[in-house]
Amino acid sequence: MQIHFIAIGGSAMHNLALALEHKGYTITGSDDVIFEPSKTRLDDKGLLPEPFGWFPEKIHTGLDAIILGMHAKPDNSELLKAQELGVTIYSYPEFLYEQSKNKTRVVIGGSHGKTTIASMILHVLGYHDKAVDYMVGAQLDGFDRMVHLTEENDFIVLEGDEYLSSPIDRRPKFHLYRPNIALLSGIAWDHINVFPTFDNYVEQFQIFVDSIVKGGSITYNEEDIEVKKVIEASENSIRKLPYQTPEYNVEDGQTFLETAEGPMPIEVFGKHNLSNLAGAKWICQNMGVDEDDFYEAIATFKGASKRLEKIAEGKTSVAYKDFAHSPSKVVASTKAVKEQYPNRKLIACLELHTYSSFNPEFLKEYKGALDAADVAVVFYLSESVAIKKLAAVSSGQISEAFVRNDLNIHTNANEFKNYVFGQDFDNSVLLLMSSGNYGGLNFEELKSKIEG
Repeated sequence: MQIHFIAIGGSAMHNLALALEHKGYTITGSDDVIFEPSKTRLDDKGLLPEPFGWFPEKIHTGLDAIILGMHAKPDNSELLKAQELGVTIYSYPEFLYEQSKNKTRVVIGGSHGKTTIASMILHVLGYHDKAVDYMVGAQLDGFDRMVHLTEENDFIVLEGDEYLSSPIDRRPKFHLYRPNIALLSGIAWDHINVFPTFDNYVEQFQIFVDSIVKGGSITYNEEDIEVKKVIEASENSIRKLPYQTPEYNVEDGQTFLETAEGPMPIEVFGKHNLSNLAGAKWICQNMGVDEDDFYEAIATFKGASKRLEKIAEGKTSVAYKDFAHSPSKVVASTKAVKEQYPNRKLIACLELHTYSSFNPEFLKEYKGALDAADVAVVFYLSESVAIKKLAAVSSGQISEAFVRNDLNIHTNANEFKNYVFGQDFDNSVLLLMSSGNYGGLNFEELKSKIEG
């Protein structure tokens, strides 16, 4: 097949392009800007478009399909040409469904935890040499790319994102996969620019549960009130399999999971990750992995990329970087680190970066989000607000939203850097949380300071 990608440079899009090239398809693509690591990874396979930009002449009737990425606009010249010629156009999730129609589709959904749960599942299956197709949002150790598609594998594991499918398809991605086996980890309002009310957001998960194939199953976090409501209200003819956080304890910075064979040390930590682990266990068991084999494999799981990733460690100090940015993720990550290191000073720094985080109404959702930290810091750039064409956000609004009088607020990248580097890291833990780049903070320099 000959496939053209409009907006090939995205994280998900370039991984799909690499997967299809590996499968033997002929791939072309366009984009107006491509960042690392997508740029180098595409270039290595001869898929990097030259030059950058949109070129309608790349679109012709010899193409079997177009895959349209979210970065493109509805008036994109290549998209308009494809529509004019009648070339088949797929959104990313539509195409994944087409590739997996005859497979058992395992879809991991939820406002938080889905990348980690999908990563845990793939780690366990890989440990036991069970080959599956997959699409997951974070880079994993030992995986060349995060999309893998074959003709022969029976299962495909899909991370079920609730964000929109494409510029011309406003359905959430996870509505299109029609899972046979599904998981729902949690519901916490996000993407306010698309789902303006909490009820509207919850409705997307109701649709997801109702999209599960008849006779299929939903494994769900019964400790999440909203998840439990959605599952109990669904009249879909599916099996409903609840899970909850397993028993565990922390000793001297090491988390032990309670199992039938006794306490087992694990690499990940925090209540939210133990909950993720419980969900992953049930899904793996649905895929034919027994409990003992799951535990053997999960003991070696070190975490998904950018999820509570240890970036430096000294004699009495340690630093983590985390992709957390929504309120529920910030709460979970901050509490997890404090629980793991209860006798150390926790310096938690959150960069506000997303559209939702600059909305005055949504800001209120951050109430108490940094309460577990001994030193709480919020950093954001006014340029980030302006780029999103939103009204300016004041330090007063931030302080009021978090309901913390001693909140340290920085709106200048250099001031933020100087503040972080000026901290006394003796007997402390530094937690950096963002989906951005912390104003260009130099992590190698930070590592040198912490490691001494």
